[in-house]
Amino acid sequence: MSMLNRLFNRGLFGAKCKTCVSLAISRIKLVQNKRELQLNNMRKEIAQFLRNGEEAIVQIRVECIIRETNIWEAYSILELFCEFVLARIPILDSQRECPSELKEAIASIIFTAPRCSDLPELLQIQSLFTAKYGKEFISAAAELKPGTSVNRTIIEKLSVKAPSAEVKLSLLIEIAQKYNLQWDPSTAIAEFSKKHEDLLDGSRQIRSRAAEYQRPVVESSLSLSSSSEADLVARTNQNQGTQQLQPSTPLVSKKIIVDPDKTDKLVISTTGDTRTSTKSKIMENARAAIVAADRASAAARAAAELAKM
Repeated sequence: MSMLNRLFNRGLFGAKCKTCVSLAISRIKLVQNKRELQLNNMRKEIAQFLRNGEEAIVQIRVECIIRETNIWEAYSILELFCEFVLARIPILDSQRECPSELKEAIASIIFTAPRCSDLPELLQIQSLFTAKYGKEFISAAAELKPGTSVNRTIIEKLSVKAPSAEVKLSLLIEIAQKYNLQWDPSTAIAEFSKKHEDLLDGSRQIRSRAAEYQRPVVESSLSLSSSSEADLVARTNQNQGTQQLQPSTPLVSKKIIVDPDKTDKLVISTTGDTRTSTKSKIMENARAAIVAADRASAAARAAAELAKM
């Protein structure tokens, strides 16, 4: 950037920054007054619910009051930072780098700008600081990178973390004392100290249980794959042996063996038993076959003679 541009932008940055910061301070005061009225109405509603014994509604509404109170307190700190920056605008306009005494105030404004939708002037201030100090300085404050100077109280007040049971109980006791209520906090203490089940972790529990059920199946398959073939054959033979010991019906014969030394008997080999048959039945079958062959040959000769004639 040339010297002429620096001189021109120096006065332009100071004027714009002064206008935006002044508008931001006015907006913060207006929003704070509105939130303060809402907080007072919410406290009255909590007192009425405690008087009627509606503990369930109270336990829900108390977190809303704590959230709104934290935002109101963060805006109070932010207002002080804006007033401090407004008083130091001539120093910001004259120096190229951010002064060390203003880093916390400027970083806190940059951090709250995208988190406070009801303060649009903070986004304009953020864009001015982006043009002056660069995007790295802005991203370090907005994303809370190491070495940032954002105020820790503002970070805690604008966080979305749920309030503790002690904070909620102390607020209810304070409201009850303010409106002179005869309220017994034992029910609220028991409810706040109760540990509720984490439903967001249900999928993890289901996956872990499913893994436990599947583990024996996987182990058995691995043991089978690692066992040798001889073990499987031995188990099979042992199972077959136990099955053969059980009584069973006679099986059908598979092959027939003729003993040449014994002409009067025929040995039939089967899987279950050995059967014998007399030679006479076989001879009768053979004779019948020979007679049928003779008849067939005679018929063939007669047909040949007729063909010759």
